[in-house]
Amino acid sequence: MKQNNHPPILQIRSLSANYGDVIALKDISLDVQQGEIVGVIGPNGAGKSTLIKVLSGVLKASAGEVLINQKEVSTYSPSQRARTLAVVPQARQLGGAFSVEQAVLLGRTAYLGFLGKPNQDDLEKVQWAMEQTEVDFLADRKLAEISGGEQQRVLLARALAQDTPVLLLDEPTNHLDLKYQVNLLKLVKKLVRQEGLSVLMAMHDLNQVSGTADRVVLLANGQLKAIGSPEEVLTQENILQAYQIEIDTFTHPKTNKHMIFPTE
Repeated sequence: MKQNNHPPILQIRSLSANYGDVIALKDISLDVQQGEIVGVIGPNGAGKSTLIKVLSGVLKASAGEVLINQKEVSTYSPSQRARTLAVVPQARQLGGAFSVEQAVLLGRTAYLGFLGKPNQDDLEKVQWAMEQTEVDFLADRKLAEISGGEQQRVLLARALAQDTPVLLLDEPTNHLDLKYQVNLLKLVKKLVRQEGLSVLMAMHDLNQVSGTADRVVLLANGQLKAIGSPEEVLTQENILQAYQIEIDTFTHPKTNKHMIFPTE
């Protein structure tokens, strides 16, 4: 990631959220720059998915604010929000009679005219998104007829079709076999580099995060415990405190990436 002096695209300020009386996030503050991937890690229940839900408007914050391009997200109209921020949720069984192409076209909803009919640009964006995620050969298949991994790639294609500067991904490699996990993360990095996207990505696999993210955010019990480079965050002390497991750290001999391995 190239450092710049521009304001962050995404700014999160003292953000808190509750599920009823249960505190899910408490006083979270972080930024995401243009052309940056920020990986969010933490044990189950740490608040990773909750953070994505609050940022995407699915869950209302109890305190704090979220700004995109220095404007509070709550002031955006639904159409403005859809043109600014796209979300790839955790894969779930997508039923219904929609074809893959129709599902991806839903990503263009905010751009459609009064009659709701896609134009050539919309169709080209959909085709590009399906090709990038390698689901173009499934275009005419029904969602109910494809695998969970294929559905996950359709969700990513739909988000890419939205053509937004900010992309939120919640466990994007779930349900994917190893080949598509690697391909998806390579694609995210390529899009960040070529299109200048800003990505916030919640993930479980710490080594995948280390190999993909520019910076890492560690959550535990709804609180921000550490933020920095993979080397700064994925330490023996931090992982032991958050995950209650001892690890060894090493530098990958080919990629020079910071890696971890559970201590035997």
